[in-house]
Amino acid sequence: MRIRLAPAAAAALCALIAVPVLADEQTSQHDPNSGRPLPPDRRHLTPSPINDRFYAEGFYYPAHIKTDLRVDPHNAPAGVLGTSLRAETALGLESRVNYGLPELMFRFGNRNKIRVDWLEVDRSTTHQLAQTINFGNETFLVNALTASHVDWRIFTVTYTYSFIHNDRMELGTGIAAHLLQAEAQASIDATQQKQDVTGAGAFPTIPVDFALHIWRGLSVTARAQYFHASLNNFDGWLADVHEDVQYRVRPNFSLGVGYSSIRAKLGLHTGSFPGMFAMSLEGPTAFFRVSF
Repeated sequence: MRIRLAPAAAAALCALIAVPVLADEQTSQHDPNSGRPLPPDRRHLTPSPINDRFYAEGFYYPAHIKTDLRVDPHNAPAGVLGTSLRAETALGLESRVNYGLPELMFRFGNRNKIRVDWLEVDRSTTHQLAQTINFGNETFLVNALTASHVDWRIFTVTYTYSFIHNDRMELGTGIAAHLLQAEAQASIDATQQKQDVTGAGAFPTIPVDFALHIWRGLSVTARAQYFHASLNNFDGWLADVHEDVQYRVRPNFSLGVGYSSIRAKLGLHTGSFPGMFAMSLEGPTAFFRVSF
């Protein structure tokens, strides 16, 4: 409920509040003995992403998704591969999905930060195939009504050290650990065919974080991280880019808009998911931040 005051009453109230406030500012900005102006308080920190000790963010992410998938037969001879396909086209999965994503940040001292992110892309559909697909140990024939399910999860912990940190700008780098898990399933009830495969991997990335306080409550932030790892029967890479503009509505509450792009690939040559799984998400974001 909004309470409205008459103009005269509002002016009187403002005057009553302003007099003691101005008097207090006069006293606090001058030496009580000599009356000379005091030096500025350098301990005062402007509320901004640069000085947050902790924040919790909620993102709205209407992402455009592309999924490339190949599931090879188990114990197949060398060179025998499954069908490479674009899941949104071949299996009929949604290519645009609205997501809500969480993010947490903890700052230790002035220069050390830990950020925690979680992303899950879980989609299911039933689609009539336009081509014959070799999916693991099963062959799904053209025109077959096929139920499919694809689930992709990424859990990320990022540490950065800010080698530049002041009340106006922050720039840092560090290391991040990513845990990736992918699951793909396809089935045809009419022929009682079903293939379900899962795969997981973990590897690091090198992050770069940037924040700039522009004016009053207005700030911009950007970050990027990338790494490519290839070990034995595992081959994977991840690239994550995000930039945003945010406004500090209250000292502990911000609203912002931005753009995010996440691209990842997981290739396994053994285990329960022999094959390749690659996914990209990109699109605008809108978010709120609660910080302290």
